[in-house]
Amino acid sequence: MDLKPSILFQIINDLSKQAHSIQLLCYLAKVSRSGYYKWVKRKAFPSEKELEDKRLKQKIMECHQKYKGIYGYRRIQMWLKRTYDIHVNHKKVQRLLSELGIKFIIRKKRIYYDKKEPYLISNNYLNRDFYASRPNEKWVTDITYLIFNGQKLYLSAINDLYNNEVVAYRISRRNDYKLVLDTFKKAIKGRNVKGTLLHSDQGYQYTSHNYKQLLIKYKMKASMSRKGNCWDNASMESFFSHLKTECFNLYTFKSSKEVRRAIKDYIHFYNYERFQNKLNNLTPIEYRSQVS
Repeated sequence: MDLKPSILFQIINDLSKQAHSIQLLCYLAKVSRSGYYKWVKRKAFPSEKELEDKRLKQKIMECHQKYKGIYGYRRIQMWLKRTYDIHVNHKKVQRLLSELGIKFIIRKKRIYYDKKEPYLISNNYLNRDFYASRPNEKWVTDITYLIFNGQKLYLSAINDLYNNEVVAYRISRRNDYKLVLDTFKKAIKGRNVKGTLLHSDQGYQYTSHNYKQLLIKYKMKASMSRKGNCWDNASMESFFSHLKTECFNLYTFKSSKEVRRAIKDYIHFYNYERFQNKLNNLTPIEYRSQVS
């Protein structure tokens, strides 16, 4: 593996303190002595640009540690702007991340499996149109599982496509209709949902008579993904992917209590602190407050 000259110069500098010949060390590292001495001079008398980069690196490390590596260079760029009023090009942030040897967490693609035969199916009225012009116009919902310490929990959530806000969520040891019902009841509390489109997959909870009657009662409109087509509910799948990558997969949980606490903290962070490019670099709550 080829090392950067700056790294080789640092190694030479360290070894030279142990009475090793700089000439021999440069020869073995295949770098020039003049290059090494220029590096030493720059280190002793750094330029204003180098000092600025050093200060930026400290801020970048602060952000990286605070958010446990889940922020990429674009979100770090926005964090610097919003936290310290530092305006810096995203390419520079990317370069400094590379110099620091920092790699942010990348989501893995999810493997999708075919669904069971549904009972009552609704049309796909959403039709992958994930844009909403106002709050409570279009909601999406789904259930995912969380495996830890030989145990399994199920997370049900409802998101508003207007601002990607997690409207409601519930966690249970059982993947059943009650889990969906509890999530639904929490979501509609205090909200005007008349005419709201609620999109889901064709899971048995959503194709049940009880679910159908629930939406009719509150004058909401059901929409469902086509059988075996995960992209029809891509927004919800994306949220679960972020949650697992940026939270659940980072820790080793011993109890369901720990899992519930971590999910609660992450969803609060997601709604109130995690700014998004598609929301003009605002958080979901900040974006919704614009129309309040």
